[in-house]
Amino acid sequence: MLIGVGLPSTVPGARREEIIDWARQAEQFGFSTLGVLDRLVYDNYEPLIALAAAAAVTDRIKLATTVLTPPYRNNTPLLAKQLASLDRLSGGRLTLGVAAGNREDDFAVSGVPHSARGPVLDSLLVDLRRIWGGDGLGLGRPVGPTPTTLPPVLIGGTSDAAFRRAAQYGRGWIAGGSSPSGYRANAVQVKAAWAKAGRMDRPHLVTLLYFSLGPAATDRAKEYLLDYYAFSGRAESIVGMAFTDADRLRRAVKEYEEAGCDEIVFMPCGSDTGQLELLADAVL
Repeated sequence: MLIGVGLPSTVPGARREEIIDWARQAEQFGFSTLGVLDRLVYDNYEPLIALAAAAAVTDRIKLATTVLTPPYRNNTPLLAKQLASLDRLSGGRLTLGVAAGNREDDFAVSGVPHSARGPVLDSLLVDLRRIWGGDGLGLGRPVGPTPTTLPPVLIGGTSDAAFRRAAQYGRGWIAGGSSPSGYRANAVQVKAAWAKAGRMDRPHLVTLLYFSLGPAATDRAKEYLLDYYAFSGRAESIVGMAFTDADRLRRAVKEYEEAGCDEIVFMPCGSDTGQLELLADAVL
């Protein structure tokens, strides 16, 4: 089981020094991946810029969007260039996690119809491959640079369309907010979609889990998650799923591994790097 950790880039008020120190220490502790969430109408750092900052102060740890919402980024060649630049400048460490998105305000402010997000994502994934392969899209010279290697793509979501998309375009699947039993059931669906698509390889299966440890752990998780997920109508239940106890964290790692998960990315509810040390002590 691989254990990654999220950057606190969506924690309101997270300071530059905290983001930089968090990235450095995550690599020193031996976490597999640094992940970032994506939100537009919120007080968070832009995820690709946050990963670029992390790339500049690390050398080995993988850098992943967990996940990015490409459909409201309505300039695919520009996105392709940004992602390829990040991959090249990080030495080929980028993993591209994407999902169709469910925050209507992010789409509204972008002028992109929320209702069309699924087909838009399908088209975008095709065009990213074409652009990174040197296709000029009929407009002359190709958009560069090309990535160091094609970044592995993880598809998020629990709809039939998401499972189909993962098998068609992805190296694997990423989920958040599922119990171990729910994750196991979804993993079966992903593998079925994989087989239906004629894939002979095995999908890389990832989950996101929130954590908050130490003094005032529950209060910290509640303050952040109630605000971040206020749009969803299920913020209280998400708070209840956050891990605020080291023993529960350790049990969760075992339970998700038994459910078929290959990698857990623990997302923070605060930006104090002391949280990172507590997490490392619990699960590494």
